[in-house]
Amino acid sequence: MIAKILLFTAVCFLAWTAARSEKALAVNPYLPLWEHIPDGEPRLFEDPDQPGKFRVYLYGSHDTRRDEYCGYDIPVWSAPVEDLTDWRYDGIAFQSVVDGKADILFAPDVVEVVDSNGKKTYYLYPNNQSWGRNSQVAKADRPDGPFEVINWKDGKPGDTEGVMGFDPAVFVDEDGRVYGYWGFKRSFGVELDPETMYSAKPGTAPIVDLLGSCEAEDGNVFRYFEAPSLRKVEDKYVLVYSRVTEPGEYGLGPSNATLAYAYSDNPLGPWTYGGTIVDARAPEIGEDGEMIATSPSHNTHGSILEANGQWYIFYHRSTDNHGFARQAMVEPINVEVTPEGRVVITGTRIIKDRVGNEYTGAEVTSQGFAIDGLKPEGYYSAGIACCLIGSPYVKALYDEESDHNPVVNIRNNSVVGYKYFNFTETSGKVELEIELIPCGAAGEVEVLLDSPWEKQGGVKVGSVKIGAESADELTAAKVALPELEGERALYFRFKSEGEEPICELVGLRFVTG
Repeated sequence: MIAKILLFTAVCFLAWTAARSEKALAVNPYLPLWEHIPDGEPRLFEDPDQPGKFRVYLYGSHDTRRDEYCGYDIPVWSAPVEDLTDWRYDGIAFQSVVDGKADILFAPDVVEVVDSNGKKTYYLYPNNQSWGRNSQVAKADRPDGPFEVINWKDGKPGDTEGVMGFDPAVFVDEDGRVYGYWGFKRSFGVELDPETMYSAKPGTAPIVDLLGSCEAEDGNVFRYFEAPSLRKVEDKYVLVYSRVTEPGEYGLGPSNATLAYAYSDNPLGPWTYGGTIVDARAPEIGEDGEMIATSPSHNTHGSILEANGQWYIFYHRSTDNHGFARQAMVEPINVEVTPEGRVVITGTRIIKDRVGNEYTGAEVTSQGFAIDGLKPEGYYSAGIACCLIGSPYVKALYDEESDHNPVVNIRNNSVVGYKYFNFTETSGKVELEIELIPCGAAGEVEVLLDSPWEKQGGVKVGSVKIGAESADELTAAKVALPELEGERALYFRFKSEGEEPICELVGLRFVTG
């Protein structure tokens, strides 16, 4: 009898695991949920193995130390430009080991230089955090490496020469001139010598406070924090960077969880402030009609990229209730150069609250590159949640055998939400299966569409009871959805009498038919 029970349990577990491993076509985060790549710089380069074909290469740091920022290597992920849902791990591009000890590498950048014969060389700026190696530069013949250091200092083994500093970014203009940007709380820029790619062009020197400082008390609108990244849009130079928002800006408190931009007619300025591209705190209209943050606040870093005629902002979010397990995120944006010469970057949805606060940046969603909405079919891990109100957070698991993150620490009045699912092509009955693990407290899970609050247009479509006596094991609860059309947000609102954790949210499954 015991053998039969064990066999039945094993079969159920295998069936559940196989079902959970069904791959969604596109989600945020857009890399596997066990991978933690913050500070991602997207670059469009030709695939060296398929001449004429292009891929988007992502270069970032690697949150592998779990209780501190970043790690000891720079991995590369890439996707064919014609299918940005098909990301591939290309391996470790660079490590720096000196005297048997690995260096910690923060946010990197990579640029391509093409010589007069058409030969392509790739230069990596690994943001080495070891003393004497902050200016480290490496090069390779392929965008995925391996990269070799090129600027070791003569007579001083283990040190590098050059002008670049913290959070390096490099831009190669059409005329072959090269520019570098860096800085933490103070911004720097310089024209680089294209012969070395790491020293200042002869006769020039770094510009200090290129965008001023976030610590200035002079009404400096730029409020530069870190993470510079230069891109060109038509004939304008656009500098993306991490900015500390003003207290009360679009109704929220100050934070460096934002990417903003400035633009200029020249790669070293003067600059005009543009605005916020994305706030990783996910601003939304709250229950009382005023702006609130719906995701945890930490740092963010990234840049903009145009692919297939669509502009995107690449950035990162934090998980595990701290900043040491960050994940790569992306949203569509609108980018325009007006006839008057202004660069206007906005999200695809602008929101204004009842007291006039307006957020024009990218909307934080669960969609990833499925910018018309996720398909309401198959399995989705709870970890793709884009709305976490109250106590919940996404738990990092680091399990390469399971592309999964649960949402944990769910208590009374918690909200977990997902945007958006596109029901346009769905026909027939749709049943939502909620996978959760009870935590021993009695409660209720309310399922709502469009908003977590009825006062803001939320539509309650069902609920699930959780008993205090429920076993702490995987449980599936079903809710029949009404006939739906178009893109709809899905929210779970949790209720209980006490303040103890109610459950862990494991995943969602849509069953049609």
